[in-house]
Amino acid sequence: MSNIILLGIVSFMTDLSSEMVYPIIPLYLTAVFGATPAIVGLIEGIAESLASLLKVFSGYWADRYKNKKRLTLIGYSASFFYKVALLLAASWPGVLAARIVDRVGKGIRTAPRDVLIAESANAKKLGGSFGLHKMLDMLGSALGILASYFLLRISAGGSANIVGYRRIFLISTVPAVLGVLALLLVKERKSKSAPTRKLSLNFRTLDGRLKAFLIIVFLFTLGNSSNAFLLLRASSVGFDAQSVILMYFLFNIVASLLAYPLGRLSDRIGRRALLVGGYLIYGLVYIGFAYVTTRAGMIALFAAYGIYTAMTAGTERALITEIAPANLRGTMLGLHGTLVGIGLLPASLIAGFLWNTFGAAAPFRFGGILGLAAAVAVAFVLNRRFEVRA
Repeated sequence: MSNIILLGIVSFMTDLSSEMVYPIIPLYLTAVFGATPAIVGLIEGIAESLASLLKVFSGYWADRYKNKKRLTLIGYSASFFYKVALLLAASWPGVLAARIVDRVGKGIRTAPRDVLIAESANAKKLGGSFGLHKMLDMLGSALGILASYFLLRISAGGSANIVGYRRIFLISTVPAVLGVLALLLVKERKSKSAPTRKLSLNFRTLDGRLKAFLIIVFLFTLGNSSNAFLLLRASSVGFDAQSVILMYFLFNIVASLLAYPLGRLSDRIGRRALLVGGYLIYGLVYIGFAYVTTRAGMIALFAAYGIYTAMTAGTERALITEIAPANLRGTMLGLHGTLVGIGLLPASLIAGFLWNTFGAAAPFRFGGILGLAAAVAVAFVLNRRFEVRA
């Protein structure tokens, strides 16, 4: 449990740093560099997709070379260099380069970190363990967003300007360094076996539920574009830059408060119920984003989006850990992240195209339909009859 808490603190510090920056990136791009929503989608899609290709390889390396902590350390160190790159960026391609640095780091660290959590957890409490980590992770995000809000208000009387933005980038480097220092205290379980020359990966032998679930996740991601579009949507109904940040804070604090209890709930009633409910909420929330016209409605939707995240983020990782082969946990967790990342490029491009061509509601209608379809598909593939056939 100490490892899980330490890894949670690492994620807390890193997300405190990253989320001081993330919610203002689309505002920074549009206000300072004149980028369009399509450019925002391009940057997010390229950064997420290119970096996420590393997740499956990082998971594979962790399984093969038994170097989970080292890979995790390299990945978390990239968070600091991301902020430095943002400070040096002089155009939107510079911001794109910085985002790639950040996402490459996430791609390297995510799968080996999740394996460290799985190895440190009680097998009967996987959902709670991943939920606890997610709680600390999202709490760091929430406090980072709150810090960003106050720093943006203080900077030049609250006006959005390049000096104010870059001051926030500089301050955000401090928790990034603290997160790396906390990671040094994590103890990796020593492997008694030597590094494997080659891991056997035969997809025909994988659990049928796992293969079907990964396919569903990829298709669902095509409608789950970058959260930057949610922030732009809030701005389109009248929220100013500071208020948009508070909406993102609300999403993160709701997810943080519910991640651990809902993770524990998945240990008691099963992963299927939480995942089906989560995707159902996502679909309804995204359809709501398409039609909402009031500030009160927008606030309610951001809170509901936090519930979806709390229901699915830790539960998905626990499910994959349980049904993946023991010697391929890192690879399968990494493959999950890679499929999500690959899907984000077309998802963000589709969202930007739909927004520019058909209006702000179009990408959310599309995402909502895919979310509802994912709920139905997960209900089918995780039922007992499907388990027998697989």
